[in-house]
Amino acid sequence: MNKKQAVLAGGCFWGLEDLIRRQPGVIDTEVGYVGGDNDYPTYENHPDHAEAVHIAYDADTTSYKQLLDFFFQVHDPTMLNRQGNDVGSSYRSAIFYGNDEEKRIAEEMIDLVNRSGRWPRPVVTTLQPLTVFYPAEDYHQDYLVKNPGGYTCHFQRGGSYLSEGK
Repeated sequence: MNKKQAVLAGGCFWGLEDLIRRQPGVIDTEVGYVGGDNDYPTYENHPDHAEAVHIAYDADTTSYKQLLDFFFQVHDPTMLNRQGNDVGSSYRSAIFYGNDEEKRIAEEMIDLVNRSGRWPRPVVTTLQPLTVFYPAEDYHQDYLVKNPGGYTCHFQRGGSYLSEGK
């Protein structure tokens, strides 16, 4: 197994985690906070942190690019600091890259999504270097597994951008 990681933010972490966990090659997911102003953030105190999903995946089964392709299908990357009913920088669309190669792939995907014409506005997804990912409280982990029918604003919007870009 060729285990790698990705950290993505696209609105409330519950729905994003629930859809990503089901993707081929995803080994594990964990929700948490990243990219903000304080150490050891909590749900009640996470200034400028994004709600994000840490994804462990098998790179022999799926690729970083394929994960990003799915990420852009399950949230609206043109909404600034908002997804569904959730508003604020915690709910921003962001990719937290671990190295220059991941940043390059993310830039290519953003360009592909913009060129696709699926969205009436340009992508506002930010690219930020991954610093520290802080796991969220236990009650947030696997939330929609524990609470079927709980709130989510995530759903698949169309098919692969990668197949369109060929």
